[in-house]
Amino acid sequence: MTNSRRQAEKIREISGTNPLKCMKCGKCSAVCPAFDEMDIKPHQFVSYVQREEIEALAESKSLWKCLSCFACVERCPRDVKPGVIIDAARQLVIRQRGAAYLKADEVPELLDEETPQQLLVSAFRRYRR
Repeated sequence: MTNSRRQAEKIREISGTNPLKCMKCGKCSAVCPAFDEMDIKPHQFVSYVQREEIEALAESKSLWKCLSCFACVERCPRDVKPGVIIDAARQLVIRQRGAAYLKADEVPELLDEETPQQLLVSAFRRYRR
């Protein structure tokens, strides 16, 4: 199994989605507020994962330009969730670059009283996989 195939499978595992369901309608890209800033559009991002072209995704500025607003997720008629796939690819890149994971017992010492609870829940949801 090639490294690109393993990376694509990891993206599918982290995202919990099936990019093969995409019918290339482009509705996700049409609703994307960061569309003009992206070199690889949301619907194209799904295609790159399908074709296992993960290196191109890792080097694209779209990976970091995505706002994670999930408007594309709401608009997708096939429930492919392009924003979740982009987020999963972003997490894969961060993990490959050696970013360390925080354990739950390490978190309290990093917090202050003004940290919103929603931020904590969102971070745990995003980085638990």
